[in-house]
Amino acid sequence: MGEPIELSTAPSRPDRPARPGRSRRPRFSGGSSERTAAGLLLLATLVAITWANSPMSATYDEFWSTEIELAVGSFEAHISLRHLVNDGIMTLFFFAIGLEVKREITLGELTDRSRAMVPVIAAVAGLVVPALFFLAVAGTTEQAHAWGAVISTDTAFLVGALAVIGPKFPARLRIFLLTLAVVDDVGALGAIAIFYSDDIQIWPLLLSIAFLAGVFLVRYLPVGRGPAYAVLSIGAWVAMYASGVHPTLAGVAIALMIPVFPPRRRDVERAVELTTAFRQSPSSEYAAAATRSLRASISENERLQTAYSPYVTYIVLPLFALANAGVRLDAETVGAALGSLLFWGIIAGLVVGKFVGITATTAIVRATGLGTLAPGLTLARVAGGAALSGIGFTISLFIVDIAIDDPLAQAEARFGVLVASAVAFLLAWVVFRVSDRLQPPVPVGGTLARPVDPERDHIRGPVDAPLTLVEYGDFECPFCSRATGSIDHVRSVLGDDLRYVWRHLPLTEVHDHAVDAARAAEAAAKQDAFYEMGQLLFANQDRLEVDDLCGYAEQLGLDPERFLEDFNSTEVANRVTDDALDAEVMDLHSTPTFFIGEKRHKGHYDAATLVEALRASREQSS
Repeated sequence: MGEPIELSTAPSRPDRPARPGRSRRPRFSGGSSERTAAGLLLLATLVAITWANSPMSATYDEFWSTEIELAVGSFEAHISLRHLVNDGIMTLFFFAIGLEVKREITLGELTDRSRAMVPVIAAVAGLVVPALFFLAVAGTTEQAHAWGAVISTDTAFLVGALAVIGPKFPARLRIFLLTLAVVDDVGALGAIAIFYSDDIQIWPLLLSIAFLAGVFLVRYLPVGRGPAYAVLSIGAWVAMYASGVHPTLAGVAIALMIPVFPPRRRDVERAVELTTAFRQSPSSEYAAAATRSLRASISENERLQTAYSPYVTYIVLPLFALANAGVRLDAETVGAALGSLLFWGIIAGLVVGKFVGITATTAIVRATGLGTLAPGLTLARVAGGAALSGIGFTISLFIVDIAIDDPLAQAEARFGVLVASAVAFLLAWVVFRVSDRLQPPVPVGGTLARPVDPERDHIRGPVDAPLTLVEYGDFECPFCSRATGSIDHVRSVLGDDLRYVWRHLPLTEVHDHAVDAARAAEAAAKQDAFYEMGQLLFANQDRLEVDDLCGYAEQLGLDPERFLEDFNSTEVANRVTDDALDAEVMDLHSTPTFFIGEKRHKGHYDAATLVEALRASREQSS
């Protein structure tokens, strides 16, 4: 078996982590799951409303007001079932938000300042302007303190509604709105922490900070991280509850202490070694080591998001809606709401304030040159998304519960949130339909921007083959390197029926030598050695300095002087730039990205999946 494999699982910390674009994933997995999540939330809301207006309506408040007593020695705590949901279980929801905020700031859309500028500024306006609209209407009432109920958008309903009524080709708008939602979440959480936490006790607060510091330090433990996270997190929640700060914010604070990083090449290679060892010599020891190594190759942030997101989406949020959306809709309640400035303030804030704030600010930022909209994203589409942002369900109801004590005023506010969310949904539908009719959209990223050109492109296989596979890749990306094995297998299966094309997408923000490697491949192409150079680049991704590249040219038997001249030529530089600009027009930002024919391939890129997709494309075209 060769040298023995040491089974140490202490996390490695390479000086420069490999940051492949594939590590940047969407906030939600796909349209069907988004519709399911929004559907469950809507169903729970309808059940709550039906229950509260049924002949058994009295049992609704009785059930959620049921007191739960916790006693440990002389310590006793009393909490209603509704507050257990709102103050306890909802901590998981805020924990999930915190994880997402941390990931987006560290690895996601918010790392690209130029891309993030417009949605970030629009999100700030989407927090401030609705509050101003609310105060303009209800600022003179006793419930003016509830302005926080109009500042936040419900992300689950937002993406679910976008999947149902969104415009054609909504991908760029979806990313814009999700980036906006991250900032929106941060603002709402800050408002809760600053304006809706009363009678703060300093010593319990300091104790909670100490627990949070412990959570941060857990990353350095070689083993036992899971139990340590659990114990310290519970301690942080209890201490924050005792401090007077709303305890759900403990979930956010804990999430921000959890490390997040892209898959690191050394860790991934280690996992592959241990998995290979287990395959060659199956044993419980190798199985345990491989499992630990696989887990260590993915950050705790991503693992926790994967583990907790289904519970938050399918249990916590519907349970919250069931406990808080039960508004009586009898004539007396509706009449009181329609005559209430609180009700109309919420309508004004969520429906008008969100729409005006986000749309107008986006137009101003674009007009002044402070930021630009991504390809395929128009102001009309942003306006539809701004209207949809008026769906302020979860955090709106949450703030209503903590900001308003009067049960009648709470009912008016909850009714306002429900009505505003419905009106925002209808307004967005109208805006999307009108904008699509007046300005038919052009797909961005779904179709190959530049058709394959045998005179220009680097093609493996017959130039007139019936099937085409185009890869946008980066020679410094380890996942592109591994994808070459998939490509070789695909070519062996499909033979002369396939032509394979490589195009450059150097991820310059994460790979320092990606452009030089691409230029080296193009310089080698001048001597008919493009793919041969590519193989050497993939095999030596840690050695891509110019001297190394010249050495690979000599190793291939190329003319070294000609290679260096071509490497530094404007023609080669422009060739790489052209591919990168095509990728930018299509809004590609991860590698490897594949096109089947001229249609973008989404999903896995293992050999079996690519072969199936290629064969399916042939059947569809025949």
